[in-house]
Amino acid sequence: MAGRHTKLYELLGVTPDATDTDIKKAYRKMAMKFHPDKNPDAGDKFKEISFAYETLSDPDKKAIYDKYGEEGLKEGGGPGGFDGEDLFSSFFGFPFGGGRGGGGRGGRPGKRRGKDEYQQYPISLEELYKGKETKFQLEKRVLCPTCEGKGAKTPNAVTKCHRCDGHGIVLSMRNLGFGMVQQLQQTCPDCQGQGEVIKAKDRCPKCKGQKVVEENKLIDVYVDAGMRHGQKIVLRGEGDQAPDMEPGDVILVLAQKEHTTFKREGNDLMMEKKIKLVEGLCGFKFTVKHLDGRTLLISSAPGEVTKPGDVKKVLGEGMPQHRNPFHKGSLYIKFDVEFPTPQELTPLVMQTLQNVLPKAKPLGTLPADVENVTLTDVAMGEDDSHHGHSHAHGHGHPGEAYEDDSDEEGGGQRGVACHQQ
Repeated sequence: MAGRHTKLYELLGVTPDATDTDIKKAYRKMAMKFHPDKNPDAGDKFKEISFAYETLSDPDKKAIYDKYGEEGLKEGGGPGGFDGEDLFSSFFGFPFGGGRGGGGRGGRPGKRRGKDEYQQYPISLEELYKGKETKFQLEKRVLCPTCEGKGAKTPNAVTKCHRCDGHGIVLSMRNLGFGMVQQLQQTCPDCQGQGEVIKAKDRCPKCKGQKVVEENKLIDVYVDAGMRHGQKIVLRGEGDQAPDMEPGDVILVLAQKEHTTFKREGNDLMMEKKIKLVEGLCGFKFTVKHLDGRTLLISSAPGEVTKPGDVKKVLGEGMPQHRNPFHKGSLYIKFDVEFPTPQELTPLVMQTLQNVLPKAKPLGTLPADVENVTLTDVAMGEDDSHHGHSHAHGHGHPGEAYEDDSDEEGGGQRGVACHQQ
């Protein structure tokens, strides 16, 4: 590790050889110790620790830091802002002059890389709130440990396929007529595209000549507090293995399950609460079980009136911020006020309400031609436009107001047009 910068590793108490898991564990431990809420005099130290973790947990930033240190992070590259050798390496995927190790992401020059595999990872809102450390069972193909991915008992038993000359594909010609010929390319049927042939008697007894075997592997997975639906956890190099190929990554995509009480909006939580009319007028108290198991007692301020549709919030009781779990959003509560039913409003109750509630505005003197009308309930989505006309003209059928004009020229069409509006 000569020449590698170590300051950020030392801040977290790990060595430059630490794995992603080691770095994450160390950050959690240090963050709990030096967070300003628990250690008010350690604000600068906490910022340094957070910067170290943000850098070392990001593969690209970590690579820059390992090579150029903190100056490289500030400038976005190496000293002087340009390194011809690195530019050549990153463009072509192998080192300048072939003298400094492998190209790509640690692989050999020209070595192919397997595909990344995406998997959904169901997770509850409680687990996103508190964070989660668990074992994840991964089914994958690995190089056969018996033959080390050769497919045969001995290396000499593997021979080049003569039919495809080791290319894994064969060409054939198809006569289309009229002097036209089509060239077709297909997987070699003798070696199934492997380019190699192993006789049945020489095949590895464990993998049967397939070079890989199925394996179940338990992997530590860390879900940080405050992570979100759709966020990805990358298990680097845990994809299927194959001879002469660098394995890809397994990428877990967090899929949050629906919660019965809360909905999440960024770092805030939303919920709905139904209260009685007496609570809306005189005040309320109720409890909410939070995502970490705590019970919150929520009450209105003295003299406060809560109307239907009012939204109020509790500061600091939302979701934790990712990588800064001691900073939380707010809990928003939308209130629905439940009015009493007609059966509950007995004459005695109504008289009592009239005695204690503010008096309604007096109606005043009514004109002599006042007309008494009756209110009726309206169903949601009901179109009352025609009913209004029918009542105004005193007809029983809503269409009769327009049918009177049907004898006039073109009157029938006008009637249809009115209905279509």
